[in-house]
Amino acid sequence: MAERSTAAVDVADNSDETSLTAQADQSTADGVAKNRERDTDSDEVQESTRTDGPGKTSPPELHSGHKLARRYRLEECVTRLDGFSSWRAVDEKLRRAVGVHILPADHSRARSVLAAARSSALLGDPRFVQVLDAVEENDLVYVVHEWLPDATELTTLLASGPLEPYDAYQMVSQVSSAMAAAHREGLAHLRLNPNAVLRASTGQWRIRGLAVNAALRGVASDTPQRTDTEAIGALLYAALTQRWPYESDAYGLSGLPKDIGLIAPDQVRAGVHRGLSELSMRALANDGATASRHESPCTTPEELVKAIGEMPRIRPPEPAFTAPPEYQRTAYQQGTYGRQTPRPGVTQPVPTPPPPLQSRTGKALKWAVSALLIAALGLGSWQLADALMDQGGKSEDPGQTQTNDGNDKSPKKPAGGKPITISGARDFDPFGDQTEKPSDIGKVYDNSTATYWQTDFYLSADFGRLKSGVGIILDLGKTQQVGKVTVTFVGDTSVELRSASADAGSEPTSFDAYTKVAEGTGTKVELKPGKSLKSRYLLVWLTDLPIQADDGKWRGRVADIKVTS
Repeated sequence: MAERSTAAVDVADNSDETSLTAQADQSTADGVAKNRERDTDSDEVQESTRTDGPGKTSPPELHSGHKLARRYRLEECVTRLDGFSSWRAVDEKLRRAVGVHILPADHSRARSVLAAARSSALLGDPRFVQVLDAVEENDLVYVVHEWLPDATELTTLLASGPLEPYDAYQMVSQVSSAMAAAHREGLAHLRLNPNAVLRASTGQWRIRGLAVNAALRGVASDTPQRTDTEAIGALLYAALTQRWPYESDAYGLSGLPKDIGLIAPDQVRAGVHRGLSELSMRALANDGATASRHESPCTTPEELVKAIGEMPRIRPPEPAFTAPPEYQRTAYQQGTYGRQTPRPGVTQPVPTPPPPLQSRTGKALKWAVSALLIAALGLGSWQLADALMDQGGKSEDPGQTQTNDGNDKSPKKPAGGKPITISGARDFDPFGDQTEKPSDIGKVYDNSTATYWQTDFYLSADFGRLKSGVGIILDLGKTQQVGKVTVTFVGDTSVELRSASADAGSEPTSFDAYTKVAEGTGTKVELKPGKSLKSRYLLVWLTDLPIQADDGKWRGRVADIKVTS
């Protein structure tokens, strides 16, 4: 598919070709309340792009309190540059915070910004900060987008140090997958930097400014896929080393020492994950770097997603157990509250407790309790004797053996399979970011329906049309005869049972390696294969999600899984 910078975006090229290696590149504010953007021209970004000159018109004279469309009340200006301004605002109709980009309707980039905003809104991918409105009104063009007060910029996260390997793996996986989806729809970012990547409080990574930020700055590229792929490599490099992978400082990060070129992250900092280090170099190979071990460079987000899928999975760190503090008894608990502290060496006399129930009232109470006990014993004995007499009258000759119509000598045992122990399980998300709440996966076979594993949230029951499903791979320890798999959900859920081949030597990691053998829908689903099934690895594959009434979002919840022969 031919590459293009943004769908339906025709950015004018009014200036000479400029390398942004030595030019500032900060994104516009798209919704982080605590991390206001720094839109200056001092930070460095390595992107091979061309830019047009700023519009000749001056930014509109707006102020806090001004309303757009009698709905969006401007609160605070966070950016004013190149003839446009960006604001934090309030949507008074829906009572929520939003972000707004504003520029004059006769600005040279106004048409491009409107087209980019509308194209981005049509994508509707929840991994991107969503465009909510794009309007031309009263000689103004403005774009309204989400404001995420609970999200944190990657720039802020890196200020305190490099990311842990698992966090860096999640970041590059989710960002690469999201950009691959955007490029499939003909959309590019072109300004993908640490200010444009956010981590929500749920741990999900989101990207802001898709197509719009580039249109606002007049940025275009002849090779948008390569530009965005190299930008992802730079993000991963910074996440692993807390250094910007070029000579100039940028985004609060120090650049590499001059005259040594681009070196691998594991040569910059000790303890860097080797696989992630090589991955960043493969993405940065577009700028002339040589990938480690001579792997081919990744030139598109799709190739980067494939390379991530071929890596061994990086597991989340085990939660650290903190021993509770030693219990300290207080003076009040020791019974000394209100008493004088004894002097050392002096033995305190221990008061003798009074004899129990020696008063007239106590004696009466003892007699009453004794009478109640005698009455209870008598009633119990009478009931026991009556039950024994009834049983003796109804029982048959103890020497006679009962038989059934089939002349069997003993009653048949109820039919049922033998329980099979699940020796292990893991989350399975082959069509997404390769992970789906792995820390809670043990709750699906802990013999308790009070706990559960749940998926990430989605905007519709069909996984927001992002993927065909997610699931759980069960390891039975060895190849065994499988008769039935019973899955307990929270909410009506559609599910398939899939099985790996009986001769599979190791756990398959490809979805195509699992064959569907049963399916069902409900809160407690019994999945019985239509024919004899032997396997070690089973895949419980969720294909449709129930809505959760508390927040209106769609997610699957598996409370318990049992396997029988």
